[in-house]
Amino acid sequence: MKSRRITQDKVVYFVNYILLTLLLIIVLYPIIYIISCSFSSGNALMTGKVKLFPVGFTLDSYETVFKYKSIWTGFKNSLTYTVCGALISIILTLFAAYPLSREDFRGRKIVTGLFLFTMMFSGGLIPTFMLVKNLKMINTMWAVILPGSVSAYNVIVARTFFYQTIPKELLEASKMDGCSDFKFFSMIVIPLSKPIIAVLSLWVTVSLWNSYFNPMIYINSVDKYPLQLVLRKIILMSQVDLSSANVDPMMVAKNRNLSEMLKYGTIIISSLPLMIVYPFVQKYFVKGVMIGSVKG
Repeated sequence: MKSRRITQDKVVYFVNYILLTLLLIIVLYPIIYIISCSFSSGNALMTGKVKLFPVGFTLDSYETVFKYKSIWTGFKNSLTYTVCGALISIILTLFAAYPLSREDFRGRKIVTGLFLFTMMFSGGLIPTFMLVKNLKMINTMWAVILPGSVSAYNVIVARTFFYQTIPKELLEASKMDGCSDFKFFSMIVIPLSKPIIAVLSLWVTVSLWNSYFNPMIYINSVDKYPLQLVLRKIILMSQVDLSSANVDPMMVAKNRNLSEMLKYGTIIISSLPLMIVYPFVQKYFVKGVMIGSVKG
């Protein structure tokens, strides 16, 4: 019986290793492909010669992007929007989620219902634009940060984390020692909530860093463009109007190749900062998601 069980375990492990290897290949191939395309020549990209490794190795896509001085302004703006937006979002989310996790909070179910209501219904783009305009936030960083600073889903996840992780006995013991609610929250709850804070920070950071729709609507000045809009502008500038009869065919082919190269180069440039940050919060990410996602 023992030998049969050991044999069955080996079969299960073998099947798991095969499935995990296939999953790893499925996940890694698009990443490797995009990186290879960013270092390949435009002609190789246009003819579909790039399969896994770079063909006609070149740095033209990166050199073209970094020639524009506005790229550094875009990096600075995106960094400002992301850092400020993440801080504001985390602070507001934690202040909203913690009271909802306390059973002694009157009206807890009503307030939670209001948060859930916003997940199903929203005012839409036009009312949001009118609100931002009336608040005189057009063409300011606050138009990018404030409208989406609080996510109802993030509040629910954080509330669940607090409810499951912070024991009631800890609150009762702190009250017996004369600790106020705010002091308990700031000195005990926050230090114990590093996993969920890391998770929320990652979610908000990714959303703000990749955001382009709201800045495209609310930001008018080029010097306030985030990185995503700057990269979009560079790609559009590299394209030629093919409808014109006076366009040189050689110039058209050159710009087509360059435009194709820029697509992959800009993907790497915009994604690289998040790839660098993710390993530092990975250990908190899995723990925070698993704890915060149990029980809606």
